[in-house]
Amino acid sequence: MDGTGMAAVFVIFALFILIAFLLWFVPVGLWIQAMTSGVPVGIATLIGMRLRKVPPSVVIGARIMGSKAGIQVVVDELEAHYLAGGNVGLVVQSLVSADKASISLPFERAAAIDLAGRNVLEAVQMSVLPKVITTPKIAAMAKDGIQLSAYVRITLRTNLDRLVGGATEETILARVGEGVVSTIGSSSTHKDVLENPDNISKYVLSKGLDAGTAFEILSIDIADVDVGANIGAKLQTEQAEADKQIAQAKAESRRAIAVAAEQEMRAKVGEMRARVVEAEAQVPLAMSEALREGNIGVLDYYNLKNVEADTQMRTSIGGDGSTDGGGPEGA
Repeated sequence: MDGTGMAAVFVIFALFILIAFLLWFVPVGLWIQAMTSGVPVGIATLIGMRLRKVPPSVVIGARIMGSKAGIQVVVDELEAHYLAGGNVGLVVQSLVSADKASISLPFERAAAIDLAGRNVLEAVQMSVLPKVITTPKIAAMAKDGIQLSAYVRITLRTNLDRLVGGATEETILARVGEGVVSTIGSSSTHKDVLENPDNISKYVLSKGLDAGTAFEILSIDIADVDVGANIGAKLQTEQAEADKQIAQAKAESRRAIAVAAEQEMRAKVGEMRARVVEAEAQVPLAMSEALREGNIGVLDYYNLKNVEADTQMRTSIGGDGSTDGGGPEGA
C-alpha cells in the first residue's frame, strides 16, 4: 500500500474516532429516549451536563422514572442535587414511593434528607410500614428491694418533618430505658409491676419520649419481665458486714491502745524498781561512811540490824499467814 492509501486509512480512522466521540459527547440516543418518554430535553442541556461532569443518563433516567409515576421534576434540580453529592435516583424513587402512599414529600425535603446522610427511601418505607425495635434487658429495683428485668418492644414510624436534625433510634432506646427504670423504681413492690406491666407502657408513653427525634412512637409493649435477686437484702447484708468490720477495727484499735498503755506502765514500774534497787545499794555504803566518820556508833549499827531482822521476820510471818489462811490466829 502506497502513501496515499495509508493517508486515506488514517483519515477514515480519525473520522470514525471523531464520530464516536461526538456521539458520546452529544448523547443523541439519550435525547431520543427522553423525547419518546414525554420528557423532552434540549441537546444543549445534555452537552452542558457533559461539560459540568454530570452523567446525563443518571439525570434523564431519574426524570423519566418520575414522569412515568406522575411526578414532574426539574432537570436543573436533579443536576444541582447530583453536583451536591446526592443520590438522584434514590431521591426520585422515594418521591414515587411517598406519592403512592399518599405521603406529602416535596423534592426539597427529600433532597435535604438525602444530603443529611439519611436513606430517604428507607425513611419513606418506614413511614408506611412501622419498624419494631427491642431494647436490651433493662434491670431496675422496686422499693421492696427485688430486682426486675424487662424487655420492651417499641413500634416506630419515621417523622419526615423531623428527619433532618432529629435524634436516632439510640436516643429512643435510652429514653425508654430511663422511663422503665423510673417506673419500676417508683413501684411499692415488685408484685405491682408483675400484676400490671401495662402501667410501664402508659407511663413511658405519657412522657413524650419521641420529642426531638426523627421518629414517632406508636406503641410501647412489655415483652417480658423477669424477677431477679433480692438486691435490698443483699445491700443490707453487705452494710451489716461493713459495720461489723468497722466495729472490729475500732475494738482492735482500743485494745492496741490499752496494750501500749500497759506496756508503758510496766516500763515505768520497772524503772522505779531499778531506782529502788540502786538506792538500796547505796545504803551499805552510806552506813560504812557514817561509821568511819563517827556519825553513828557500833551500838546504833547493831540496833539497826536488829530492827531489820525483826522487820524481815514479821514480813515472813505475815506472808506465811496470808498463804495459810490467817496464821495462828486464823487457825
